[in-house]
Amino acid sequence: MKKINCIIIDDEPLGRDLVESFAKEVSYLNIMGIFDNPVTALSFLEENSVELIFSDIEMPKINGLDFLRTLENPPVFIFITAYREFALDGFDTGATDYLVKPVRFDRFLIAVQKAKNHIDLKRNSTNSQEGNEKIFIKSEGKIIKILLSEILYIEAQGDYLNVNTKSEIYSTQMTLTSMEESLQNKKFYRIQRSFILNLDFVRSVHGNMLELLNGKSISVSVNKKEELYKLLGM
Repeated sequence: MKKINCIIIDDEPLGRDLVESFAKEVSYLNIMGIFDNPVTALSFLEENSVELIFSDIEMPKINGLDFLRTLENPPVFIFITAYREFALDGFDTGATDYLVKPVRFDRFLIAVQKAKNHIDLKRNSTNSQEGNEKIFIKSEGKIIKILLSEILYIEAQGDYLNVNTKSEIYSTQMTLTSMEESLQNKKFYRIQRSFILNLDFVRSVHGNMLELLNGKSISVSVNKKEELYKLLGM
């Protein structure tokens, strides 16, 4: 099961600690960050992919409700607060659930399961759209259409690229940077200077080595490892 990347926002240390301890008990949640205010969380969201936010409502500078309204494409939200009167406002903003402090673990699990259902629907919708995405490359004098969902990895060799798909390998004359720009797909990640990898085909990670579903092993650059782990939800 692919993990759900989440963050926690609460200006009270006890509130943050409680949600963190609960989230660690749920195997499919991956805590990417913990913040004491939405402003610092916003900077993090601009650089990282997050699917779920646990947020307090009453906080300095900007409250959780207004913070959600500022996000153009917000992740799934679960609000956690001591004030029941905020419940209606919380749902009006599109939050998935609303938990009242002190939060019980069983109630937390119900909210997380609701969030997971929403996220699964979004992922399935995205996967359906991405399954039809394609690129065109010139190989052996022909223009060839390749579905992105068929590409395992792309390897640079001199002035050429080898596009390795599930069924064939296509050679085309272009730079890896140009290919990276043309993909514009979050499933593809440049793990080192000469490789772009489709993350859907990663079977396992051993230190700096990745094993793909076809059995091939590829090394990851040291400076790419941390970002790769985040993308894989590890």
